[in-house]
Amino acid sequence: MPSKLEQRIEQLEMQIAFQDDTIEQLNQALTDQQWQLDKMTRQLQLLGDKFKEFQPSPIASQAEETPPPHY
Repeated sequence: MPSKLEQRIEQLEMQIAFQDDTIEQLNQALTDQQWQLDKMTRQLQLLGDKFKEFQPSPIASQAEETPPPHY
């Protein structure tokens, strides 16, 4: 029959193993999120670049519009 000390050591070893597994899962989740964030950042940069390439609208802004004749 194992002594209380042996039982306690075994319990601590199981806790450490569980914590190691949890840390590994959290690390993998963080790595995946960083990859997704990097991908979205690149996509946003590409969209920003494409947006800058658009020609200005041929429609005049409100400030440039001539007021209607009844004003």
